[in-house]
Amino acid sequence: MLETRSLTRDFGQMRAVDNVNIQVKAGEVFGLLGPNGAGKSTTIKMLTTLLPPSSGNAAIAGLDLTHQSSEIRRAIGYVPQSLSADGSLTGYENLLIFSKLYDIPRKYRETRIRDVLEFMGLEEAAHRLVRNYSGGMIRRLEVAQSMLHQPQVLFLDEPTVGLDPLARSYVWTLVKQLRERYGTTIILTTHFLEEADSLCDRVAIMQAGKVVITGVPSELKASLNRENATLDDVFIHYTGDQLTTGGGDYRETSRNRRTAQRLG
Repeated sequence: MLETRSLTRDFGQMRAVDNVNIQVKAGEVFGLLGPNGAGKSTTIKMLTTLLPPSSGNAAIAGLDLTHQSSEIRRAIGYVPQSLSADGSLTGYENLLIFSKLYDIPRKYRETRIRDVLEFMGLEEAAHRLVRNYSGGMIRRLEVAQSMLHQPQVLFLDEPTVGLDPLARSYVWTLVKQLRERYGTTIILTTHFLEEADSLCDRVAIMQAGKVVITGVPSELKASLNRENATLDDVFIHYTGDQLTTGGGDYRETSRNRRTAQRLG
């Protein structure tokens, strides 16, 4: 469903993503892991057509990233870290706007909106202003927005950042249900390694713009030859202990705290 071929992105003299090669099967939940600044979000932005690659290419749902970007946008859904729902509108109004942006025919809009509201458990909150939603409800609405056009591939960039444990657990359940009900291929980034262990069929660990290891979580843990090894141990092993020494720069810390505040 998705394949990258030496996908690379430079910002001036800095190489943020360096010859990334990954393959994601149809219906798979695939995790991109790595410390802050490893290139995860830049990779996602290229795959969602928000940033052009400096070199290399990718294919998504059989479409060429470089030459068929508009068709790819119709085949994918994207839930970014930043806020994508308008707090001054109701949940229904947000979904109605997205249905128009996705060019969903008028005769199907109400049915699609009703279906995603029911699936996300937001029927009773549909006509409330989003500024009065809890953090978990906002995230569910953002996923609903991205699913209106029934995409083949859904990108989730840090989907549970800023959520409390109960809301995080609900998002985990939601991801599993999306695959079971729609067969959606899901690519997600996360810093919660127990989340990746629970949700992902396979993960790729990135460091300094490169993919350093890809595999099934259980196999990666077994490769350490350590009793009761965790995905945290795998992460530390392949990123040089960045789990404890990382943390991102001022801008990234500020962004994450703003996200946590608006979802908290």
